[in-house]
Amino acid sequence: MTRSPADLMRVNLLEVFNEPDPDRRAAVIAENYAEDVVWHEPDRINHGRADFARRAAELLAEKPDWVFRPAGTASKLDDIGHLGFQYGPADGQPPVVSGMDIARTRDGVIIELYTIVAEIRQASS
Repeated sequence: MTRSPADLMRVNLLEVFNEPDPDRRAAVIAENYAEDVVWHEPDRINHGRADFARRAAELLAEKPDWVFRPAGTASKLDDIGHLGFQYGPADGQPPVVSGMDIARTRDGVIIELYTIVAEIRQASS
């Protein structure tokens, strides 16, 4: 099944960056990202699915009790998808990070992902 850019943005946020099981996360990455995907973070660039999966695992391990939430609906324009996100404690506290993921897609997979961090707030104590 070929997913739309908006569908891929929801998969990216909810089925990759909220998936604690590494095998399930790897399967989603293999199905929804190009082999040579490039992920641009604010402070690094990740090349290929293996690098992408490794970095996603690192982020999940840093704050295992935090979750990503959509901030609005996923949208598309031609082959570009985008979705705002919030990231923070899963226990109902306000999110700490907000930003947006923007992806270029081709043939139903993400070929390039840009993560833009818009705001970082102090976590509640």
